[in-house]
Amino acid sequence: MTDDLPGVDTTVDDGVLRVTLNRPSRMNAVKTETLEAIADAFEKYADDTSVRVAVLTGVGRAFCSGADLSGRDLSAPPSADTIDAANRAVAAIRVFPRPVVGAINGAAAGVGVSLALACDLTVAKESGYFLLAFTRVGLMPDGGASALVAASIGRARALKMALLAERLPAGEALASGLISDVYADDEFDSAVETLVHRLADGPSNAFASTKNAINDATLTELDHAFAREREGQLVLLGSADFTEGVTAFQEKRTANFRR
Repeated sequence: MTDDLPGVDTTVDDGVLRVTLNRPSRMNAVKTETLEAIADAFEKYADDTSVRVAVLTGVGRAFCSGADLSGRDLSAPPSADTIDAANRAVAAIRVFPRPVVGAINGAAAGVGVSLALACDLTVAKESGYFLLAFTRVGLMPDGGASALVAASIGRARALKMALLAERLPAGEALASGLISDVYADDEFDSAVETLVHRLADGPSNAFASTKNAINDATLTELDHAFAREREGQLVLLGSADFTEGVTAFQEKRTANFRR
């Protein structure tokens, strides 16, 4: 079966829930409605015992390039709508009662990193990368990224990713412990399917208990991160630095935060 959701394709077949970001012309940049659709999909099938594993992936050359800044009205007052939708989507993935595979088919940037790391087994194409790009537009990480990244790779590496906004290639992401595995680009689809079917054929109740135990032990700060990030981001969204960052992004130039 297939559901029509804004920028998101959702299918269930042979025990596998597939949630696919489908805005390739925008490198799967997400709007509030896109994030809500992701949350809707995971919440809808959370109690469906016929679903034994879920996959979150994207169409095209990117997994998710972050929030869609195109056409942003910088004169509008700051809104928490997109932040709240991101938090809801990440939480829905985190509490989904079956294993969730994050199949990162390309770039994961901004909130795309949060969506990727909310999954239980995150695997990436060799050519992919991870980028916390928030400071480039005068913002801070959100979608629980401050907790998800630090829980995976520690404080020092998390601060480097978040403050310097540098790409972390998939191979380095694996070596640092940010993700579970990396596959060659031409083997990615088949390797993901092998992993997905291994999970679908396994002991789903044991998998559920295992993922919950490990996530509960390591993501103790996630809910607090949602709240801290929401508060901080709303202040930053109303700042001159954000206006300059978005204007520079739209004009395809380097932002000048010392103007």
